[in-house]
Amino acid sequence: MRPLPHRPRPARGLLAALLSALAAVAALLVATPPAQADTTICEQYGSAVIQDRYVVQNNRWGTSATQCVTATDTGFRVTQADGSVPTNGAPKSYPSVFNGCHYTNCSPGTKLPAQVSTISSAPSSISYGYVSGAVYNASYDIWLDPTPRTDGVNQTEIMIWFNRVGPVQPIGSPVGNATVGGRSWEVWTGSNGSNDVISFVAPSAISSWSFDVMDFVDQAVARGLAQSNWYLTSIQAGFEPWQNGAGLAVNSFSSTVNTGGGDPGGPGDPATACQVTYATNVWQGGFTADVTVKNTGSSAVDNWKLGLTLPSGQRVTNSWNTTLSGSSGAVTASPLAHNAQIASGGSQSFGFQGTYSGTFAQPTGFSLNGTACTSA
Repeated sequence: MRPLPHRPRPARGLLAALLSALAAVAALLVATPPAQADTTICEQYGSAVIQDRYVVQNNRWGTSATQCVTATDTGFRVTQADGSVPTNGAPKSYPSVFNGCHYTNCSPGTKLPAQVSTISSAPSSISYGYVSGAVYNASYDIWLDPTPRTDGVNQTEIMIWFNRVGPVQPIGSPVGNATVGGRSWEVWTGSNGSNDVISFVAPSAISSWSFDVMDFVDQAVARGLAQSNWYLTSIQAGFEPWQNGAGLAVNSFSSTVNTGGGDPGGPGDPATACQVTYATNVWQGGFTADVTVKNTGSSAVDNWKLGLTLPSGQRVTNSWNTTLSGSSGAVTASPLAHNAQIASGGSQSFGFQGTYSGTFAQPTGFSLNGTACTSA
């Protein structure tokens, strides 16, 4: 069938239709700002800002081979990753996205560095994209230092290994297991010659997760690798590739630091004053512990976390009135909704049951939000 012949539109109708179309286009442009164009970075330490709040960095420091990353609206992807390095040594790079400061490069509007004792929470979320045919880890880095530095190497690095592919392992040696953020991790500690490192290794690959960064900071404090008057300087998520790596991606990343919990005082001053009563009922091979935390400071403590280290051979089997992170060694007790605040002069109590081998002993020390408490 032949098409119908085109009928010319009267000039007045054509003009009205044209004006209407232009108005619609203008409204669309106002209502929907253009998305940020992807930016490819191949410079060794090149970077780009995304979402006006995070920095994507190429950070190729262990090889002269070409590496390129493409910054997207929500993260980045590795578009070229030439070369390889021995798997029994350091990786070839750390392409990543971060909130905070890294070698004088600070993300826009960041609250970091911030003193650990002033941080009430640091919620974060991450979604990774993995590939085959490469040797790498998917590593989430948290940096801590005694000073609010924005340059150079920090004193302690916390690494969260979301995934590892190939014959690679963390710095140092394994020191046990811990439950942090409701997940089980193998814990490694050591030094790379420049800073201390504590690594939390997932038993199987984690593709995405939302969690509180402070749960891991509290572990570092409880294990003596940081103090509450230190500073959180940077929160980073990326990859350490040893061989290849093209196609690896951080699909999305978010990081927020909420400050205002407790009274930090001046640098070096305790954030809180506290006293702990640790009452036990012990029988052969088992025990219960009733713990009372008293706030002897002048201001309320919100979202408290009590750190303690159980003696060797002890293991928690259940608890009440608290959420425990870890079942042996370093353990952190966090409040439930109804007991999240300890008023000045007030106290909160919780308890747990456990098993032990050998001679029973009590923990040698307690810390409230990273600050040492006295024992009643």
